[in-house]
Amino acid sequence: MEMHLKFFLFLFIIILIFFQSCNNPFAPAEAGPDASSSNLLTDQSTPKEVLTNFKFAYTFKDSLVYSAIFDSSFIFLSKDFDQVPPVPIQWGRDVELKTAARMFRFFNTIDLTFNVIQDTVNNEGDSLHTVTFTLTLDGGTIIPTLNGEVEFTYVQNNKGKWLISLWEDKQI
Repeated sequence: MEMHLKFFLFLFIIILIFFQSCNNPFAPAEAGPDASSSNLLTDQSTPKEVLTNFKFAYTFKDSLVYSAIFDSSFIFLSKDFDQVPPVPIQWGRDVELKTAARMFRFFNTIDLTFNVIQDTVNNEGDSLHTVTFTLTLDGGTIIPTLNGEVEFTYVQNNKGKWLISLWEDKQI
């Protein structure tokens, strides 16, 4: 009887060691501090880092990241150039977030590229970027690739984080 007890104890220890050393190949590994994803998102300590997070939000259709790039006073300005004379378009942060969320749900892939062509700081300390962009939705199958120019005005909050306060579409 004592021999069986020793055998079961030995078997239990072997099984315990085996299961402790098992690794689930389908479980994602924990990301370390220098994981590549840490380079995808920024803390928005510069206006250019805001654009990095903007691109991330579009690419991964991430509404939470997208909402974090806009100041509460955000205004979007554009014109409907299909009408003569062009009709002004303006909306605030809430409408921008709803519009983007609809776009994120509708399109399978969103590819956005920014190119900063002018970077200035105004008298109030706000930063302005004139940016060209290329936006491709679902590989351009439904809507042709869009190219345009926008001007972003950024404000810095009390935590040192830059946010977009104004987005103005420019006619090309």
